[in-house]
Amino acid sequence: MSDELIGASARRMVEALRQGEISSLALVEAAARRIAAVEPKLNALPTLCLERAREQAAALDGRRARGETLPLLAGLPVVVKDNCDVGGVRTTSGTPIFRNRIAETSDRTVALMEARGAVPMAKSNLSELGGAQTTNAVFGATRNPYDVRLTCGGSSGGAAVALATGETWLAHGNDLGGSLRIPAGFCNVTGLRPTPGRVPRKRLAAPFDTLAVEGPMARDVADLALFFDAMVGHDTGDALTAPSTEPPFLGAALAPAKPARAALSADLGGLPVDPVIRTAFESFATWLGKAGVAVAEAAPDISGTLDAFKALRGASFLASWEPFLETHRALFPPSVMEDIERGFTQSGSALAAAERCRADFYRRTIDLLDEHEFLICPATQVMPFPIEILTPATVDGQPIRNYLDWIAITAITSLTACPAIAIPIGFSAGGLPIGIQILAHPRRERALFTFAGWIERELGLPTHPIDPK
Repeated sequence: MSDELIGASARRMVEALRQGEISSLALVEAAARRIAAVEPKLNALPTLCLERAREQAAALDGRRARGETLPLLAGLPVVVKDNCDVGGVRTTSGTPIFRNRIAETSDRTVALMEARGAVPMAKSNLSELGGAQTTNAVFGATRNPYDVRLTCGGSSGGAAVALATGETWLAHGNDLGGSLRIPAGFCNVTGLRPTPGRVPRKRLAAPFDTLAVEGPMARDVADLALFFDAMVGHDTGDALTAPSTEPPFLGAALAPAKPARAALSADLGGLPVDPVIRTAFESFATWLGKAGVAVAEAAPDISGTLDAFKALRGASFLASWEPFLETHRALFPPSVMEDIERGFTQSGSALAAAERCRADFYRRTIDLLDEHEFLICPATQVMPFPIEILTPATVDGQPIRNYLDWIAITAITSLTACPAIAIPIGFSAGGLPIGIQILAHPRRERALFTFAGWIERELGLPTHPIDPK
């Protein structure tokens, strides 16, 4: 590895910045060297904004030199997913529609991160307008660092790859149907889908929707909590946010504790799951029970939930993209057009039925969490697959009708508005990462950090960056 700085934790680098052991500008240069070394094999960070980062880093270094109080992240370089705006930098969302769009200002999510001391230095690659395979018509595909022939998942795939290979210490992402959790599972990193309203969002076509959330990714649970602390806040531009007096979430991650009980399900009661993942998950469940956690095999009834998710996603996509259809219809990928067309054609009664299904599923999930405190299931239903494939043809022998079918295990849990943390639990015989997601009651992220931190400590899996393989 070209520079050992990049292998250090975000927490260590923030402390070094505060103590004056290193400058923010030096960290930008360390990251730039690592990016130059590995990007040709990965394509995780197609848009760099290093000069902007250098200016921002120099300004924070100046504040330190003058003895001023530094914000939370103290000038730590980060990467931002390419569907959020960084002022003066291109935001494409992976679509030719916005190929040349330059953001005038940072959006609300990024502006808060910058106010808390984050220094954006690159935009991470993503799926084209939504999806779970990080490839698009503007920048192409991002490769999995554990096997560059395979996908890294999506849509926050570039973020996960940048973390796994040491191109950054922290990475921003967002999640509608699994975009923070799937790439975390494929790349041996962590991701948090927060409760809606925890993190202020960019300007949305549907600001009262709770499916789309912004969130952090990191190489370990404590770094994830640190970045979450830098993202949480109240913003009048996002009506779902609210003021909070809670102590920092990092404290919870640094005080890992074994829970009394948890519900586990390898398939949420019937979803197809790759046998490699199922075996690893069952081994994890056995380990958890032997460690003294009261483990119950249980899951809420998921009947109708994927259809409900598709209906709500269709309505959301129609709201977002209908204004662009007249002039840019040919530029929308088929999978996105399928969602938009569903929004056009579904009846009002179908949408009402989806809302009823979602409400019932939420109540069933809360009832289960009331009894078991946590619900644990795999973060993905499949192992990483060849990068040339957009959607697997089958999962465990069952045919896949569209790209949402193979990510159902994350998509339908998004319906609940419950926070979900994705963490690694091991590797396949071929050396590919396997991850889980853990759900808790809304606004109980603190419990997730405590539990996930305990699992991470007890399993002792590697968190150091790797070179692409």
